[in-house]
Amino acid sequence: MTTASAATRGPLRIAFHGERGAFSELAIRHWWTATAEPVPCRTFDDVFATLCRGAADAAVLPIENRIVGPVQAARDALARAGDAVRKTGEVTVPVRHALLAVPGATLAGLVAVRSHPVALAQCTRVTAAHGWRPDASYDTAGAAREVAAAGDPTVAAIAPATAAARYGLVVLADAIQDEPDNWTRFVRVERVPA
Repeated sequence: MTTASAATRGPLRIAFHGERGAFSELAIRHWWTATAEPVPCRTFDDVFATLCRGAADAAVLPIENRIVGPVQAARDALARAGDAVRKTGEVTVPVRHALLAVPGATLAGLVAVRSHPVALAQCTRVTAAHGWRPDASYDTAGAAREVAAAGDPTVAAIAPATAAARYGLVVLADAIQDEPDNWTRFVRVERVPA
């Protein structure tokens, strides 16, 4: 897409897996300014469908995490997209997980924590130490949104600390990942011109 056509149509639209406030949004900000419009998608396949039908100008997806290794679901979706897309860049984003809950919740009162399975796998020490039940959600920021909507003080989300303000939650604990130098590698993907 040329700069002129982007200026005529509006900000670039960037598809990503999850809800606003996810780590993928930090990767988006690496390549594009705050004026780029993040386009949340429910699944990795939805990211590519959105990109390939022209509802997004590019996409960002996580492909590897320092603690858990490859993000296989994202890699599989990239493989299924085949020759319709191409990788145009990579960035490594530091990942600091926070424990987010509704106001009034306490660490002692928690029973369960919700997050994406990859994020839950990055925080097994704190979860096991407190005996919290891990509940899988489709996204870290999506888990924060779900916790806020439920209003249950016994359930927290593992998500970026920045998601707390977006969803009206409080940070009960920060940097809870098993390894302090945690990171996720993201790829930038664009459609192959016809």
